[in-house]
Amino acid sequence: MQKIKNIAVIAHVDHGKTTLVDQLLQQSGTYAAHQEVQERAMDSNAIEKERGITILSKNTAIVYGDHKINIIDTPGHADFGGEVERVLKMVDGVLLLVDAQEGVMPQTKFVLKKAIGFGLIPVVVINKIDKDGSDPERVLDEVFDLLVALDANEEQLEFPVLYAAARDGYAKWEMEDENIDMGPLFEAILTKVPYPVGSPDADTQVQVFTLDSDNFVGRIGISRIFNGRVKKGDEYLLVKASGEKSKSRISKLIGFKGLERIEIQEAEAGDIVAIAGFNDIDVGDSVCDKSNPVPLDPMHVEEPTLSVVMSVNNGPLAGQEGKHVTSNKIAERLAKEMETNIAMRMEPMGDASFLVSGRGELQIGILAENMRREGFEFLLARPQVVVKEENGVKMEPFEHLVVDVPSEFQGVAIEKLGKRKANMTSLAPMPDGTVRLEFEIPARGLIGFRNEFLTDTKGEGIMNHSYLEYRPYSGTVESRTAGALVSMDDGEAVAFSIFNLQARGIMFINPQDKVYSGMVIGESARPGDLDVNPLKGKQLSNMRTSGADEAIKLITPRPVTLESAMEWIEDDELIEVTPISIRIRKRSLDENERKRLARDKKNSK
Repeated sequence: MQKIKNIAVIAHVDHGKTTLVDQLLQQSGTYAAHQEVQERAMDSNAIEKERGITILSKNTAIVYGDHKINIIDTPGHADFGGEVERVLKMVDGVLLLVDAQEGVMPQTKFVLKKAIGFGLIPVVVINKIDKDGSDPERVLDEVFDLLVALDANEEQLEFPVLYAAARDGYAKWEMEDENIDMGPLFEAILTKVPYPVGSPDADTQVQVFTLDSDNFVGRIGISRIFNGRVKKGDEYLLVKASGEKSKSRISKLIGFKGLERIEIQEAEAGDIVAIAGFNDIDVGDSVCDKSNPVPLDPMHVEEPTLSVVMSVNNGPLAGQEGKHVTSNKIAERLAKEMETNIAMRMEPMGDASFLVSGRGELQIGILAENMRREGFEFLLARPQVVVKEENGVKMEPFEHLVVDVPSEFQGVAIEKLGKRKANMTSLAPMPDGTVRLEFEIPARGLIGFRNEFLTDTKGEGIMNHSYLEYRPYSGTVESRTAGALVSMDDGEAVAFSIFNLQARGIMFINPQDKVYSGMVIGESARPGDLDVNPLKGKQLSNMRTSGADEAIKLITPRPVTLESAMEWIEDDELIEVTPISIRIRKRSLDENERKRLARDKKNSK
């Protein structure tokens, strides 16, 4: 029987998970000597590479001595909590990575809470000890305090600790030890992570935790074998979470080695493999022995907390830049996303629009960005939190927010968050001269806050948040105060006109950009929207002037990205997303209609 260890690597965003897995792959000799390997090999998706974050959990396997170690790299961002939760059920131990300077962060708490709940013992790796401001002792105390706060048992509190600099490729048991290689970390995995329980001779029990798809073999379920054996070509029973059963043969069995997938004939209890052959296989489904089926408990997936309406682009520039513009194409693409992303939901709303719900702005933003890169064109409305009703009480999601700011900005951060109904729970000075503030805040209060926060702290503030729980509704939350500069006409913007409008606010457009009536071309310096004409050229006469024309100096416009637009817009605005442009527009393009709606809204108050 093969000796197997199954571990997940968990950490906050940017604490070095993927870099650590790179080093384990290299130092275990998994790569051939001639093989060229790119940096952060596990981040395979283009957006992951650009942003340096892990979005999808991915697995790899390395052979070290006589052991096979299955490693799953998990996302660090709380918006992808659905991924983390499923992965932890598949492993027997976790590597908890904590930055030696930043220490315990909200997402560290988020993923660790799940791991402790599953009874896993963490192997704590204090990473980036080579950073200037690192303080491993303080960070170790923070991890211990966190485990106590999460009700860890005695066995979990006696966790092994290693000190590492993943980028430089070493780990060690004590700070005084020599910096050699990752040997101590391999040793910790082999000695501290338990072997999988389960027998290869028992009846087959396999559970799917991630989905993949292949144009040739259809849906693939990446699964862990809890008991028994799985053979290519044999017939098994698929038991869905709803209790439905169907028989099918395994047409393809795939094992993992390094970053490669290799076809295998057979696998046994404890291993992680990919299975093809079941058309309607889904996350949480069990593949069992057909003569004696014993399905495993289906997985609980946390409910979405944020939703956004996605609809067909009906503006004057619709269909000029995108390849897929119809509601059928958008519905097809969203349905495909829902197949593999079980933390998201989609429901058609009629009138060519769809309500897409997820765990946060980042998750929905990444779906929109992927669709845009695939040639889709659509409209996005302002994100809204998912409100529930329990026993007649209106409930909304709350977030745990951690803010690190230079001490001179702590006053403005506390003031702004107070207006957004945040409740401060702790204030602690950090060794690098910053102050760490912790808050509990309604998720609504965070929509549109990041840009304002970065401006207030001159770009030096860092904010992180993770989902806390549903609590009673907390009343109205202050949102954007500045109005919008709205175009009155269709055509191409003119430099002379933009130059004159600069005094009215911050512009979003360049000369020669296409604009249309009802499109937002800038942020007004005052509250309330202002209709302006960006097409007005200079009046030329046949009289010569005595002096030369003044040179037109244009201020660089503020770039409109998908994230910044999602944060900036209000309820009466939409984002027009195309493969080439991101524009902001009013929901109603007619100026008189907008005035009537604003008047009705004012009167209703």
